[in-house]
Amino acid sequence: MKLLLEVPLNRLSFGNVAFNLIRELHKKEVDIGIFPIGEPDLSAYDFSEDLKKYIENAINARFDYLSQDIPSFKLWHLNGSENRKTKNQYLFTFYECNQPTPIESAICNVQDHVFFSSNDAIDNFKRVGCNNTSFLPLGLDEDFKATGKTYMEGVTHFGLMGKFENRKHTQKIIQTWLKKYGNNSKYLLTCCVTNPFFKPDQMQGLINNTLGGEHYSNINFLPVLQKNSEVNEFLNSVDIDLTGLSGGEGWNLPAFNATCLGKWSIVLNCTSHKDWATNENSILIDPSGDMPVSDGMFFNEQQPFNQGTFYTWTEEEAVWAMEEAEEKVGQINTEGVKLGDNMTYSKTVDSILSLIFKG
Repeated sequence: MKLLLEVPLNRLSFGNVAFNLIRELHKKEVDIGIFPIGEPDLSAYDFSEDLKKYIENAINARFDYLSQDIPSFKLWHLNGSENRKTKNQYLFTFYECNQPTPIESAICNVQDHVFFSSNDAIDNFKRVGCNNTSFLPLGLDEDFKATGKTYMEGVTHFGLMGKFENRKHTQKIIQTWLKKYGNNSKYLLTCCVTNPFFKPDQMQGLINNTLGGEHYSNINFLPVLQKNSEVNEFLNSVDIDLTGLSGGEGWNLPAFNATCLGKWSIVLNCTSHKDWATNENSILIDPSGDMPVSDGMFFNEQQPFNQGTFYTWTEEEAVWAMEEAEEKVGQINTEGVKLGDNMTYSKTVDSILSLIFKG
């Protein structure tokens, strides 16, 4: 079984998924070549010498896999997936919007098959005539495990992780939390929201604007975490995760991972969240409406990609959910742990291989 991969190898979410898929392919002894998208950087991950050699050999021998007989698997955005390395290409992508454009549907249709991480995305693309798609859920990164440590006695610790974006409601989440808990020493909010696409002064300006020039004693802003092990420590230290209040996601790894570690996540019941968050494993709130995707930075109107709307929520609903979550602090989210036990990257890779090599 030979497979050509075209994937990013970095510390961002796409790179995290790529690394976990490759690790499972290695366990299953699949013969692969790898064309990295961008400059490879796996410094965020701790892995065996054997896996390191597997990846290095796959990159060095990548041109040997340019063959009509070897299928290719690409993990990337729709924008940039119009080209293929071999005759048969299978694309795995994350879609956050809800109005596929003609160019996006054309790129989807030119693939042999498209795996989406969201049933919501599949429905949106079927609506514009794309029927070569299927749902591919992610799994819990095996590097994320309960540490069993006690981090903050007598303090309820809220966490927010993910790039600072309008889509993710980063500013709104922080400001809503501060209205409720600001300067109350019984509560702490730690934000890991640095957006690498902003310059440091731009990022600081966003934070200053969010805080409105006020000083709050119980909010922290972390720099970018360099290692997966650091992310694991952060997730373990949190009692309540707020990342799920994002208005549009292709999966939402931080909220999912926190839930699987037994934490309590407040989740907006929309887009890909609906594929893993339930009333049993999360504190769900329903959207109150929607807003245009345009933010003047990452999403712009009348462009060939990423059009439509994102979902919104009310402060009242979010505060209610925070209060509900408070009542659960100290209890392990057992249904969340079961979610992590059931959703694994081994299953993800099995689904990929069974479709590509069917028959």
